[in-house]
Amino acid sequence: MKSIVSTASNFMHKNKLWLLLAIIAVLVILPFFGLSSYLIRVLCMIATYSILALSLNLITGFMGQTSMGHAALYCIGAYAGALFSTRLGTNFWISLIAAIVVGALAGAFEGFVTMNLSGSYMTVTTLAFAQVVTMVAQNWTSLTNGPLGIKSIPRPTFFGIELTTNNGGLYWLVLAFLILTVLFVTAIINSKMGRAVIAIKEDELAAKLMGIETKRYRIAVVAIAGALAGVAGCYYAHMSRYVDPKVFSFDISMTILTIVIFGGLASIPGSILGAIIMVAFPEALQFLSEYRFLVYGFILVIMMRFRPQGVLGGLSKQPYKLPAGVKSKAREAAAQAKEA
Repeated sequence: MKSIVSTASNFMHKNKLWLLLAIIAVLVILPFFGLSSYLIRVLCMIATYSILALSLNLITGFMGQTSMGHAALYCIGAYAGALFSTRLGTNFWISLIAAIVVGALAGAFEGFVTMNLSGSYMTVTTLAFAQVVTMVAQNWTSLTNGPLGIKSIPRPTFFGIELTTNNGGLYWLVLAFLILTVLFVTAIINSKMGRAVIAIKEDELAAKLMGIETKRYRIAVVAIAGALAGVAGCYYAHMSRYVDPKVFSFDISMTILTIVIFGGLASIPGSILGAIIMVAFPEALQFLSEYRFLVYGFILVIMMRFRPQGVLGGLSKQPYKLPAGVKSKAREAAAQAKEA
């Protein structure tokens, strides 16, 4: 059995690029299989939560700081996109850019406020930040229309074609956003910035002593997470055509955090797998009515008991891949030292 698993793992590692391209190809042609509008919408929500989980994973998984108010950045992006489209009459793409900028600024503000905090102090502060954003959305009626929300948000268009769930346009749009998000997050983690962020997670004091400007990186990471949450929020607003403060409640923050923990901290594939399970599973258990959340919680308890690192969390512990020639030079240096 172990040999079969090892063989399969080696095959997947050697052909991961082709496997990834095959998965993307299947995802692209999925709407052509006659899926209903409801299933397309579920897939759109899975992709939306995947983007949100990836953005939160930058903060929680890779930087090691727990945020319990990520729905606030999601809310800010949604309202920014909705307001630009309804009040200023901009098209979806301009509204998307505005949501990214506003989300990044909100993330930078949150990062600035919490840059000297960690542990339970940061958790409480991010939770308070989310509550403040929700209260502003509920009470600033001249801007957000208060509890009534913003209605009649126009759907995205592409070269004059309105994108809907019926024609699959909304699905392909969010799939493109998800692919770009995965590439973007991967590039960050494999960069100098990513190594600095992981160093902060492992030991912030040691990172400071090594000359890493921890405060600057912490603000930058939360700002990037806010920009990605802005993408998800703007897309959701234009897909649903309606937003109100109740949509971005504390439960949403907990759902996003649960996806990250369930899929695996500091695991990019884990964020997507967690979103698939956490979004699709409750929909599949609708026949159990109110008992479906009992089953959902029971599975989470079992998961945390037997695999607390998440489904794919173990993969995040793999070391960086060394550049070509480094291993051979290290062996030569070790051999010379042994001879000496």
